[in-house]
Amino acid sequence: MGRSFRWLWTASGLSNVGDGVAIVGVALIAVTLTRSPLLISLVSAAAALPWLLLTLHAGALADRYDRRRIMVMANWTRAGVLAAVALTAWLGVLNLPVLVAGAFLIGIAEVFADTSAQSVLPMAVPRDRLASANGRLIAVQTVGNNFLGAPLAGLLIGFGAAATLGAPALLYAVAGLALLGMRGRFRVENPSTRPLRADIVDGLRYLWSHRVLRALSVFAGVLNFANAAYFAVFVLWVVGEDSRVGLSPGGYGVLAATLAFGAVTGSLLAERLARRAGQVRVLITADLANSILLLVPVLVPNVAAIGVTAVLLGATNAASNVLLVSLRQRLVPEELLGRVHATNRLIAMGATPLGAAAGGLLGAVAGLPAVFCAAAALCIVAVAVVSRPVTTRSVSAAEAAAQPMTASTPASTPIPASAPAPILTSTSTSTSDRG
Repeated sequence: MGRSFRWLWTASGLSNVGDGVAIVGVALIAVTLTRSPLLISLVSAAAALPWLLLTLHAGALADRYDRRRIMVMANWTRAGVLAAVALTAWLGVLNLPVLVAGAFLIGIAEVFADTSAQSVLPMAVPRDRLASANGRLIAVQTVGNNFLGAPLAGLLIGFGAAATLGAPALLYAVAGLALLGMRGRFRVENPSTRPLRADIVDGLRYLWSHRVLRALSVFAGVLNFANAAYFAVFVLWVVGEDSRVGLSPGGYGVLAATLAFGAVTGSLLAERLARRAGQVRVLITADLANSILLLVPVLVPNVAAIGVTAVLLGATNAASNVLLVSLRQRLVPEELLGRVHATNRLIAMGATPLGAAAGGLLGAVAGLPAVFCAAAALCIVAVAVVSRPVTTRSVSAAEAAAQPMTASTPASTPIPASAPAPILTSTSTSTSDRG
């Protein structure tokens, strides 16, 4: 894959171990501060809110400035924020508002880091190796988040909130240093000098005029809304003596690791499965299975069943994400990739804080089973609705129509609406890219 990809892969692994510790650790710290579903959901909502507020700006800046440098600064920002929150915990003044504020600031840095990371990959590897590169990245991201980060959070929580928050701060700082090892060009050749608003409009226009990308983004938003509602309160269902499952904090970290095992497997097998069974068949099957599996923790609330379900959720979600991210990167010109990716994530990830808030509110009013069943039902219906127009022929035609445009089409020109364009799907869990 080359030197640049190896450093990108290393930095991704380090930062995702930090993500795993931070995500699980913050959830476990929040549970010690309150047992209210609504208040717990505010932490998830705050972390996701920047996707609604700043995604388009992050995409426009990624198409103007050095994408690697943006990622470096974002990682170091996350390190500083977590170090500050860890200090409040060490001083004994950490409370829920401080935790929510920290989650919000980390979310801002994540917007810039992830938007630039998706846009920098086609600059680090040949386009015909994108599926393989994305598979390796998602695999290391999953290992970092869940195999290493989540169990580590379960161990660190025993040493206190300061240790739980301080560890990912260090990992983000080292990840920023690793990115400095990348060599090459990570800025578009002719960046725009127009007003930022005009660049943002170009990204919006391109995605909305492209029937494949538009459909993918809207559908991912629906699934992310449902999954955010589900996972915002899931910790209350499984952790604690008064929970339905009764897991310890350490057990919750192990449960996340089982999801990671499935995700690594799915990410590494996605390209092979698509070659054998067909891209469309793998996507639809994975998305439908993922949606149905969300019902298992409610119907069979025991550790063994939920553990097996986590493996399957991880595998189906990761396989879908590898294929979809690779497809988007092949369909979008380099000079527009940051803005189009950001526009996609505005829709897909922007639904996350809304879903998290909705899950907390519904859980407080109707109980946690109502949240889980409603989320699963919404996902199943969404897959059923969008699966009708999806065919291998229409997907192949859309990719073929995009090939000359990625090389010769001006940045402001949208793909013609008359081009065959299927509606594709994307699933989401608490550990996936989801966009």
